[in-house]
Amino acid sequence: MANVFTHLNHELEAPLRLLAENVTRELIVPGENYIPVTGKVLDADDLLWGVESVLDGWLTAGRFSKLLERELARWVGSKSALLVNSGSSANLVAFFALTSQTLGDRQILPGDEVIAVAAGFPTTVNPIIQYGAVPVFLDIRSDTYNIDITLLESAITPKTKAIMLAHTLGNPFDVDAIKSVADRHGLWLVEDNCDALGALYRGQKTGTFGDLATLSFYPAHHITMGEGGAVLINNPKLRKIAESFRDWGRDCYCEPGKDNSCGKRFEWQQGDLPLGYDHKYIYSHIGFNLKVTDMQAAIGLSQLKKADEFIEKRRQNYQLLYERLSPLQEFIRLHEPTLNSDPSWFGFMVSIQNPERFSRRELIRYLESKKIGTRQLFAGNILRQPAYSGLPHRVVGHLDNTDSAMNNAFWLGVWPGLGSVHFDYMAECLSAFFAK
Repeated sequence: MANVFTHLNHELEAPLRLLAENVTRELIVPGENYIPVTGKVLDADDLLWGVESVLDGWLTAGRFSKLLERELARWVGSKSALLVNSGSSANLVAFFALTSQTLGDRQILPGDEVIAVAAGFPTTVNPIIQYGAVPVFLDIRSDTYNIDITLLESAITPKTKAIMLAHTLGNPFDVDAIKSVADRHGLWLVEDNCDALGALYRGQKTGTFGDLATLSFYPAHHITMGEGGAVLINNPKLRKIAESFRDWGRDCYCEPGKDNSCGKRFEWQQGDLPLGYDHKYIYSHIGFNLKVTDMQAAIGLSQLKKADEFIEKRRQNYQLLYERLSPLQEFIRLHEPTLNSDPSWFGFMVSIQNPERFSRRELIRYLESKKIGTRQLFAGNILRQPAYSGLPHRVVGHLDNTDSAMNNAFWLGVWPGLGSVHFDYMAECLSAFFAK
């Protein structure tokens, strides 16, 4: 990417760079400082790109947003990308795009079924529920924490329209099996890739297998622009639909600040509107407003240049932690990569081997007391969450592994701000706990 700085002269850039370097410098000393499970890694260039955008005075989506959409699609390998204001919004736009009346027989209608898992982040499932479709839950595997595909074929009914799944903590799900079922039954496939930027399955980046995929750029994720996300669009038929749902549901596809891209702004006839009603105010979907600001996109562009470095560091950190925890497998089970994959690890799952000896609660309270951050597998079993009581749904088989992860598993950080000294300390503390 070329240098886009046009406003920052040398006199302004030098003091801003010094200030930015002081702001982004952070040291985490094991035992003294809390070791968070996630974190952002910013440098002076990230902040300077944000300043450059502010000096444009445009503020809403503009030149940086279009550039990031293009560069992100190129980097991932998707046909196009659409920026939104969060990963959760990306899931919302991706799912609602499949409810468009323009899709004919493939339109998802209220009451239709969508294959999902109960172990994960709520906003992978929420759009299904919010629209009035029915989530169909399958269990997960106890080693990869991704969907157990053994009952997938039997879960399909005439009402099934889509499969919507996350690559859990950066570990790809079994793409071969999922894609085969989706293609055989004519189902939409949505990849929640929010935790898996840069993960590979058979050498191909995740986010490129489904009709749609989603990304999050929250500070916890692989790259950040504060709040933000993206919809990756691999089925060109869905591009205009997804953009419409993101932008108020409008039919017009002009860029912000542009008019009459279609060349017939006052010549359209749609619905029961009068002939020539301004196309900028014709709405073909019941949509949202989920756009980003250009300042976010500018920081995202700078971060994207470092994505390969960040992802490689996460892989190295996973390996370092795996090596240090391997001698403790009498007590804990470790997170394993999916066959044929090269994960882009968001976190490192640990599960207690014999819960009757000690509880997950005892262990994580001990780790937190040692200033080691822990997290659970998000909602655990979402059906046990208070907000989801009485939810219309189906379960195929059982959710035993999902419940086990909810009760006995947690994850540790492998983000690029950590290194071997932190994993040495984690292993030391875990060994001390087990020795008791």
